[in-house]
Amino acid sequence: MFGSRRRGQAAFDIWPGFVDVLATILLVFVFVLLFFVVAQFYTSNVLTDRDRALSNLEQDIAELSQILSMERDRRAGLEDSLAELESRLATSMSRADSLEAEVATTEAERARLAASLTTETARLAAVSEQLGDRTTALEQARSRLAGAEEELAAERVLSAEATAQVEALSADIRALREQLTSISAALALAESTVEAQRAEIAELGNRLNVAMAQRVQELERYRSDFFGRLREVLEGVQEIEIDGDRFRFQSELFFASGSAEVGAGGRAALNQLAEIIEEISQRIPDDVAWVLQVEGHTDSRPIATARFPSNWELSAARATNIVHYLIDNGVPAHRLAAAGFGEHQPVDSGETPEALARNRRIELRLTNP
Repeated sequence: MFGSRRRGQAAFDIWPGFVDVLATILLVFVFVLLFFVVAQFYTSNVLTDRDRALSNLEQDIAELSQILSMERDRRAGLEDSLAELESRLATSMSRADSLEAEVATTEAERARLAASLTTETARLAAVSEQLGDRTTALEQARSRLAGAEEELAAERVLSAEATAQVEALSADIRALREQLTSISAALALAESTVEAQRAEIAELGNRLNVAMAQRVQELERYRSDFFGRLREVLEGVQEIEIDGDRFRFQSELFFASGSAEVGAGGRAALNQLAEIIEEISQRIPDDVAWVLQVEGHTDSRPIATARFPSNWELSAARATNIVHYLIDNGVPAHRLAAAGFGEHQPVDSGETPEALARNRRIELRLTNP
């Protein structure tokens, strides 16, 4: 019994420890399993975030690729436009060169024809003088012929010696007639030469007129551009009036009464005018001659001061001061001209304050020098 009690006690003592070990192992296994579950969950989240980031990155790459393709197309379009503009520029430069060459050729031909005209005029004078001499000789020959014919009629009854003399006179008459024919032919040739030269001179004059008309048309086109741009910038200013190829500014816009000093409002308007002149002058070719004429006008009321003894001096001083202001603001001096007309070119013959105000003005004209 003692031995069986010891065995029972031994079996009773081992089992709880075994259970504890198994429980511990189970807890460790559960902990490890939980750890792997948590790790798997964290790994799944990380992979999901990476997949999402990768998808976003691929989308961004696709958008960048699309933008790059659009930029490439745009660049190709710009390169085509640049090539077209370069081609047009080359064409324009070639045309300008050809026009310059044509003008130079025309000028050379004009000089040649002028020299030829001078030479042919001298020849014509010489031929005319020679023709006069030969005409005189012809008249003398005709006179001699008439005398010879009279002598022939009177001497028909004479002897053989007289007959020989008559034959000699007849030979002289034939020679004179041949000389007369030669002179007539030379005169006809000289007249035809003169007519040809006149036709050539007329053709040259027509060509020069066409060239001058082309230059006038070019100036008219740039004058239209100039006044159109001026009208666009200064639209709404009541002191401005447009009449054909003239721009009229009321003097009050620039000057005080009886003064030639440009005021603040006038300087602002002249600054805009200087910008427009510089813009248009860059577009006008160098071979087109043009001048912007600034004209000063006053009303009929006389002025007599130490500085301005008459309206002539006042109008000229105003036009000159505007020209100096434009030159100071970058307008080339050789493209400007000043003129004062006083009260002698009114645009309104009335004596009302409104008529006098209209006559006090500054006029601009884009014209040939």
